[in-house]
Amino acid sequence: MAQDQTNTSAHKISSTATGHTYWVIPDGYIPPDSSGSLESHESICVLNTGTVDAQLQITIYFEDREPLEDIVAEVSARRTKHIRTASLRSGEQLVPPGVPYAITVASNVPVIVQYSRLDTTQPELALMSVMAFPLG
Repeated sequence: MAQDQTNTSAHKISSTATGHTYWVIPDGYIPPDSSGSLESHESICVLNTGTVDAQLQITIYFEDREPLEDIVAEVSARRTKHIRTASLRSGEQLVPPGVPYAITVASNVPVIVQYSRLDTTQPELALMSVMAFPLG
């Protein structure tokens, strides 16, 4: 019997996106210094496997001040995007380096969120990457 050639992909393209619509990243911290040729930074890494663009609402929470709210980002359908936290703005306010913070990411469609930090404050740089915590 001949194999059906239309169904040979390991993963079928589906209009249903993979992931969740609400994610939490409780440990954020932009290292204030860098050494060498690489800049210390953090990124929210988002994968949108669906066929609809993801509209993200990002909120940054602090220990001692009001949150930065209404931060908008978009991840096109069937694409990935790495969003540096130092580039996030709420009005004129930016995420300050050297200050602990936490992040929530809400999306109109399910997405997958990972968080990465590159710390180059010393010559023996460190890279940390973790999955965000899905809640919705």
